[in-house]
Amino acid sequence: MVESINVIVDDLGSRSRECDEVRIVVSKDIEVIEEKSEDEKLSEEKEKKEEQGKKGDRGRIQPSKKNKSRVPKNHPLSNVIGNYEDNLVTRRQSKLNEVSYVCYTSQIEPKNVEKALNDEAWVEALHEELNQFSRNDVWLLVPRSKDVNVIGTKWIFKNKMDENGVIVRNKARLVAKGFKQIEGIDFDETFAPYPNHVYRLRKALYGLKQAPKGWHEKLTSYLLKKGFMRGGADRTLFIRRNDEVFLVAQIYVDDIVFGSTSSECALDFAKEMKSEFEMSMVGELTYFLGFQEKQLKDGIFLSQSKYVRELVKKFGLESTKHFRTPMPTNLKLSKDESEKGIEETLYRSMIGSLLYLTASRPDIAFSVGVCAKYQACPKESHLIALKRIIRYIAGTLELGLWYPFDTHSDVACYTDADWVGNVDDKKSTSGGCFYIGNCLVAWMSKKQNSVLLSTAETEYIAADSCCFQLLWIKQMLKDYRIDQGTMVVFCDNTSAINISKNPILHSRTKHIDIIHHFIRDLVEDKMVSLEYVPTEGQIADILTKPLDVSRFESLRKSIGLCIVN
Repeated sequence: MVESINVIVDDLGSRSRECDEVRIVVSKDIEVIEEKSEDEKLSEEKEKKEEQGKKGDRGRIQPSKKNKSRVPKNHPLSNVIGNYEDNLVTRRQSKLNEVSYVCYTSQIEPKNVEKALNDEAWVEALHEELNQFSRNDVWLLVPRSKDVNVIGTKWIFKNKMDENGVIVRNKARLVAKGFKQIEGIDFDETFAPYPNHVYRLRKALYGLKQAPKGWHEKLTSYLLKKGFMRGGADRTLFIRRNDEVFLVAQIYVDDIVFGSTSSECALDFAKEMKSEFEMSMVGELTYFLGFQEKQLKDGIFLSQSKYVRELVKKFGLESTKHFRTPMPTNLKLSKDESEKGIEETLYRSMIGSLLYLTASRPDIAFSVGVCAKYQACPKESHLIALKRIIRYIAGTLELGLWYPFDTHSDVACYTDADWVGNVDDKKSTSGGCFYIGNCLVAWMSKKQNSVLLSTAETEYIAADSCCFQLLWIKQMLKDYRIDQGTMVVFCDNTSAINISKNPILHSRTKHIDIIHHFIRDLVEDKMVSLEYVPTEGQIADILTKPLDVSRFESLRKSIGLCIVN
């Protein structure tokens, strides 16, 4: 039995046609062959010709004209699940890739070389790493000298997974113990140990202090020779333009993410890099650094659902009750010295895991920031608040940021502040959401450095802090040849707007540090314009204070967090 998992339709029409075939099954053991007359054969041929003439109409599935006792059904293509033009794929075939990974990859990570040598998959990974050293002429075996510092090496074993958590590759890497290097002695010439001999390195190994710089310089010089231009704001961004073809490459350590307006140009660039360096082509970007990317026809969806599942499971909170908000509105955390302390290692591990999640989840940025302030001496109340955040994300695993294609390129910012929100030092919290068109590209939730006397001053300094981020975004867009006019900052405090426009109001701001008056110059030069927005429409409110369920979920939707199936 073959069952399609790509296209699902009602097979009533097909079963009715099966009843019209020449052979009719009467019972399990007896078959009767129906002989048809010449008139019936002619009528069937006529019907076949009519059906062939209707093949162009693929919008509906035609039922059989015979067997009127059955109820015919027509099915529009909009009701078909999946692509009806794709080949049939059975459930067994859909699992072949996963089964092949299990057969040819190890499911464990050995702790040392001895255990790795007992597994064929890891032995193959060891040989693959050493073969790369031979192909790239990494080292040379020479007699050991007494006046050189020998750097030890260590094998690192890591299982590479896809976005579904399936192990797709066993990666073994020989790294150098760079912490034993001495500046001025063995930065130029490095030796790895071998009995009575040493390996003199011709190229830097992972772990050496000069390895990242050496690799980055070599890659940068190669890209510049190939006609790329380096980004002004981001020095790891490289851009190349040929006529109307646009190619951009972003470097992250030894990984390269690139894209182009022409698919042929992107493929040619991949071939160039593979011919010059020892690289493997992963394909279309779907999973990178814990981020899952879904590239759809009308936009891109960015999430960390796999990372969230692992985080919740790591701290044993997958079966607990979920919350609809990360922090209750009546919670005021403080340094209570009389309260019972907890294990610092566990608390800091939870904070570190959640901080990485804030890269795609601005809805928890404020609550995680509040709990992160108590890492030095955490208490039970702090741990309870932190677990509530994890229980909140456990109920919103699939949330992510949606970036539609049909939008403009104007930069805008929403800024807000919570006056005297911190119980311990009475400092305020600044929040900001930064947009390019309708897409949220950056956000911040940060405690201010000084104590202020009014909400107007707090909002004014929050708006001033957002201007630095706006200028950086403007500089980034210049690399893509996208110019910006006057950028709008939306603020819900009219006094802060007036202070930025009218420098005569010095009596209210004379105790504010001069650095925070940077926004006045930007307003005078018409680079930034402050505009009023009602409190109900202040999106940055989610980054400054705890909110009730209805307000929180409304703002969460407004900033672009959603679920895409």
